[in-house]
Amino acid sequence: MTSNIQNPTSSEAEARSAAAAATEEAMQEIATMNCPEEIEAVIAGLATDQKVKVGQNQEGAYLWQFCYGSVEVFVKLTGETDDDTLTVWSYVLKLPAKNQAELMQKLLEKNWLSTFEAQFAIVDNQIVVLTNRTIEGLSPAEISRAITLVATIADEHDDVLQAEHSY
Repeated sequence: MTSNIQNPTSSEAEARSAAAAATEEAMQEIATMNCPEEIEAVIAGLATDQKVKVGQNQEGAYLWQFCYGSVEVFVKLTGETDDDTLTVWSYVLKLPAKNQAELMQKLLEKNWLSTFEAQFAIVDNQIVVLTNRTIEGLSPAEISRAITLVATIADEHDDVLQAEHSY
């Protein structure tokens, strides 16, 4: 039986070693990341007029609120263990709405086509744009993407949805 397996070349081995080192470095960055500080840095870059409200409860959960364009964006961090969650949301339309069945179909289609990791949902009888995930393995880039996605999608859609569907 003949084997076609070849020994990796020096450059292939170096590339694998570099990739492993980069992965290790990224994992170390995630392990030492301070989530509240990362969230505040992202919000500082997005907040209109640099006005940000922040609170922390006795259980260690944080809540930030800031304006981006014409929307208010909320960021909640339930704690700093792997099982805790980062949730970002923004209200875009109060319900009930005109042509509600048409609105729901439009939003479901947008969830499939254009919201990436965020989605439209109903919370407290309002349409929101939201995303959430556990913080296990969460990187600074993912924090930035989550907050930026929700803020941008909400700001792009709130005025149009209100004009077309508000009573």
